[in-house]
Amino acid sequence: MVIDRVKTGIPGLDEILDGGIPRNASVVLAGGPGCGKTILAQQFIYNGAAQLREPGIFITAQTDIQNIVWDMQNFKWNFKALQDKNLVRIERVQFDTKADVSMQVEEQLTLIGNMVKEIGAKRLVIDSVTAMGMWIDDRGTLRNTIFQFLSEVKKLGCTTLLTAETSGDKNEFGSFNVEQYVADGIIALYFVPPNRGIFVRKMRGTNHSKKVHPLEITEDGIVVKNKDEILWQSLSTR
Repeated sequence: MVIDRVKTGIPGLDEILDGGIPRNASVVLAGGPGCGKTILAQQFIYNGAAQLREPGIFITAQTDIQNIVWDMQNFKWNFKALQDKNLVRIERVQFDTKADVSMQVEEQLTLIGNMVKEIGAKRLVIDSVTAMGMWIDDRGTLRNTIFQFLSEVKKLGCTTLLTAETSGDKNEFGSFNVEQYVADGIIALYFVPPNRGIFVRKMRGTNHSKKVHPLEITEDGIVVKNKDEILWQSLSTR
């Protein structure tokens, strides 16, 4: 059986994914601060639009759009040209802490779904699931809301990356202990100064590397050293 794959265009990453992410899969990018989650997600959207003409949407729940644009300008990515061609949209979702957050999540899902239809998006990024969950105090409600959100996102017909903040522990793969059970894939990123690494924890429907590989952030974006390996024991932050 031939698997329809979405190439990330990130040097080395498609190689450890056996050719790319299975199309329409939802993949969580999990990791601590500074590991490169948001950069990888931005690069995924940019490469899809610039290299393959696949429209993409980048949704942020944790920072201003202008800050994202400034971050992107650090690399050689001309997002403005892609936005002008309606190949990329960058949007922010916000929540009112005084209102029913679960209802607001449903409303945001509707808005995201409309955006996907408007530009025919094939790629979607939610940055981050953690930021959305921080608006919900009750743990049970939080887990149920995140579960429902991830389940609904999978119905949009996009290959989706969702970032999730962790403490940086090598055995932690989500913020709320629910993402890893709903998502089709988990890619963990690590930052143990001065080194960064990447590990494909799972990816349904395809083979993938079972090793931890070095990752570098260059002026062109992320590069995965797919032929090199980092020892699991060296990822300990304690």
